[in-house]
Amino acid sequence: MNNHALRTGLIVIAAAVVVALYASVFTVGQMQQALVLQFGRVRAVLNQTGEDRPGLYFKIPFVENVILFDKRVLDLDLPVQALLTADRQNLEVDAFARYRIIDPLRFYQAVGNIGLANQRLSSFTNSSLRNVLARSTRDAIVKTDRMRLMNEIQEDVNRQAKALGVQIVDLRMTRVDLPAQNSTAVYERMKTERKREAADIRANGEQIAATIRARADRDVTVILAEANQKSEELRGQGDADRNRILAEAFGKDPDFFAFYRSMQAYENGLKGSDTRLVISPNSDFFRYFNDPQGRQPAAGASRGTGDPSNTTDSTTGAAR
Repeated sequence: MNNHALRTGLIVIAAAVVVALYASVFTVGQMQQALVLQFGRVRAVLNQTGEDRPGLYFKIPFVENVILFDKRVLDLDLPVQALLTADRQNLEVDAFARYRIIDPLRFYQAVGNIGLANQRLSSFTNSSLRNVLARSTRDAIVKTDRMRLMNEIQEDVNRQAKALGVQIVDLRMTRVDLPAQNSTAVYERMKTERKREAADIRANGEQIAATIRARADRDVTVILAEANQKSEELRGQGDADRNRILAEAFGKDPDFFAFYRSMQAYENGLKGSDTRLVISPNSDFFRYFNDPQGRQPAAGASRGTGDPSNTTDSTTGAAR
């Protein structure tokens, strides 16, 4: 009986020792920092600096308790908020921040946990965004001065976050855009401007085309006039050369020239099978018919008193 009670007592004592050892040992990871509290009073801060290394630590069980905080960079995603810039432009800004706990004691005293810290930091960041961006123009926020503005916001938030024991390591505006209704209005205005530019370009093109056509028509008129002038000059020169050649030929042999001209006149005047000429047979036109030498008949012979046939031809005045 005594042995059984003794064995039970030893087991109870061993279990109590094990529980006490378990309750008195804790570990601080590489990415953690810890506060050791003794009845609510801070006894030690572990792994905050290089002097305290991560590893195994001891505490007084049931008297001291340990609160662990993350030593890594933490995320803070901010909701999209509408802002009014200095040039009276409405913008929707989407931003985020990255921070870490640099003073766990102050962090514990100010907020105590990550959730409340995120709320406080969101309030600080939103307020700083509104104050800084309200003094800037839309172009400065979107294009020209964006980096400086983000650095200014980060410095302002860090001044306020110092009381929480945290440090903002990065702050960025991921998206800066116009509200949906403003975007639609801007799109319509841009479309109207592009249509106006297209109309101006078309009008300029039509004006240039009309100018080119007028210049081409003028050039055509000038070229045709010059060509007609040149052709008339060449035709006149050709006629002059022809008359000169004919005159020279007539001067060399007047009889042959007269014969040649008469033959041409016969050829042109007696074309066709039913050509009729109402002309006197004794006219100068038929002199080569009456005499191969082309001599004119005597005045008495033209009367034809002795030959009835001559009388008939002279009266009718027809030749075939």
